[in-house]
Amino acid sequence: GAPTISIFLKPPGVIPPGGSTTICCICQRSYGSFVLYKGSHRLRTLEQSGSRAEFFISNATYKDRGTYNCHYLEGGTVLARSDELEVSVEELRLPRPGLSVLPGHRVTVGADVMFRCTSTPPSTGCYLYLEGKIQAQLLSRERSDYNLSHVQKGDSGRYSCQCYTISATREWSPVSNTLDLVVR
Repeated sequence: GAPTISIFLKPPGVIPPGGSTTICCICQRSYGSFVLYKGSHRLRTLEQSGSRAEFFISNATYKDRGTYNCHYLEGGTVLARSDELEVSVEELRLPRPGLSVLPGHRVTVGADVMFRCTSTPPSTGCYLYLEGKIQAQLLSRERSDYNLSHVQKGDSGRYSCQCYTISATREWSPVSNTLDLVVR
C-alpha cells in the first residue's frame, strides 16, 4: 500500500516572534526523500534520519506563518502527501497557563484521565496539545478540563496547553509546562 506521512510541530503551539520550533515529518518508509512545501511553494528537500525528517525554524518571524505540508518521494515520484500544518507566529501576551492531570501521569490501559489547563482570566479558551499529533483539542472557558476515557497506549506522550482570548484580535499565552502521560 501507499505510505502515509504525518506532520507536526515539536514543540506544538503558537510561536512568538524570535521563538523556535521544528516541523517534523514521519513516514513508515525510509529510503525515499522528503520535500517540504509552504502553500504551493517548494521550500527544500529535508535532511532525514531514517523515517523522520525535520525542518528547524529559529528566530521565527511573521514570514514563517502559513500552511506547510510534506511530500514523500521515491525516484522522483510523489508517493504520499501529509495533511496541512498551520504555523502561527504571534506575540504571546497572556500569562502562562498550568497543566495538570488526574489521577496522575502514570495510568493503566482503560483508565480515565482528566487534563486541566488552568489559565488566568481573561482567556476565552485553551488548546490541549499532544506532541506528534496535528489536531489540538479545544477546551472552552467553561470547561477548562478535558476527559480522556478508556486510555490506550496511543494516548501516551507529551501534553501541553495554550490559551487565548478574543478581544479585537486573538491574543495568546505561552505554552504551559509539559506533562508526560504514561499508559501501561
